[in-house]
Amino acid sequence: MEDILVNLGKQLKRVRLNRELSLKQVADMSDVSTGLISKIENFRTTPSLPVLLKIMQALRIDLSELNLMSNNAESYILIRQGEGELEDREDSVGLEYTFLFSNTLSDSALRTYLVKVNTGVYREPISTDAIELIYVVSGKLDYIINEESIVLYEGDVLFFDGSVAHAVHNRYSKKAQLLKMYFIRKNPF
Repeated sequence: MEDILVNLGKQLKRVRLNRELSLKQVADMSDVSTGLISKIENFRTTPSLPVLLKIMQALRIDLSELNLMSNNAESYILIRQGEGELEDREDSVGLEYTFLFSNTLSDSALRTYLVKVNTGVYREPISTDAIELIYVVSGKLDYIINEESIVLYEGDVLFFDGSVAHAVHNRYSKKAQLLKMYFIRKNPF
């Protein structure tokens, strides 16, 4: 199910960009906030059906035009080096997200990324509908959770509730690289 929603978010973003519409333009046409549309496009949240329909109406697309098939047919997932898919995230300038894989768990969905954080980058606080786990592959950076700044070093692991506002700041001289996992809570309905 989660793979279907990931594909849906990607397709909505692709249609928006193909029509040369900004997040703000779609937000104005659909009466849905730009932040929520961005979260849906980047699978940081699952849209309710009314919200999804408003966005689809604003983009003038029909449900039959969307691919709602899951990609995971194998009994395992193998991602070779360099096979990840770069994602453009408008709310994370200076961070490079490479999508690795997603999978459905019993009460949540897992989404995994490699994230490169350039030097001098500060991303404003955001929140997600996920529990997040970060492993620092290389470099060091500051992670701000609820206004508390935590210095993370290579090899550190940080696990936290993503619904709490969090930010990232690389004020150091080297690019940092993170393995980031989102455990996205499924809606009970």
